[in-house]
Amino acid sequence: MSKDEKETRARIHEIAIAEFLDKGFQNASLRNIVKDAGVTTGSFYWYYKSKEELFAAIVGEHYDHILQMYENALDEFWKMDYEQQREHMGDIGGRCMTEMIEYMYSHMTEFKLLLTSASGTKYDNMLHELTEREIEGTYRFEARMKEYGYPMAQEIDSVLAHSITSGMFAGMFELVIHDVSLERAKECVKQLHIFYTAGWKGLMGM
Repeated sequence: MSKDEKETRARIHEIAIAEFLDKGFQNASLRNIVKDAGVTTGSFYWYYKSKEELFAAIVGEHYDHILQMYENALDEFWKMDYEQQREHMGDIGGRCMTEMIEYMYSHMTEFKLLLTSASGTKYDNMLHELTEREIEGTYRFEARMKEYGYPMAQEIDSVLAHSITSGMFAGMFELVIHDVSLERAKECVKQLHIFYTAGWKGLMGM
């Protein structure tokens, strides 16, 4: 791609970001994006086939990266033996959430789009994706506790598990949405994770 093409694509992105943030993906006008970017419709379609493809080009890499960060943390946890898991329950997740919030803040615009403007796209499910991964890990850990002779104090209802887990991630996302400073956000995430870890340990009888 030539220098001029790169500059044109960057201008399209800049205008598109403003349009998406202002109106959301569904109500954003591709016609306005094309006009304000100073390109013809034909030129736009040389870069992107659709508004959906344009949105994906802006946020897709970051969406995938944040999910992979959490997958990596889960993989690290499952590589531990059971006693290590009991001893360090929450440590890996807490560190991962700090790294996630740092990554979000280093790409604040893209995550504002993901968290406030993605309705109508395949990227409007980051909360759900993270929640499902965490719930799957919770029940896997529950099964392992039983295997080693430490049954949970009570069965965790699936609706409760979803409410608890989605609440944790939603709390983290609220920090981005409301422009909390990074240092304050990191401290809030730390305290948020302590709160939820203690709650899980109470429910599990640990």
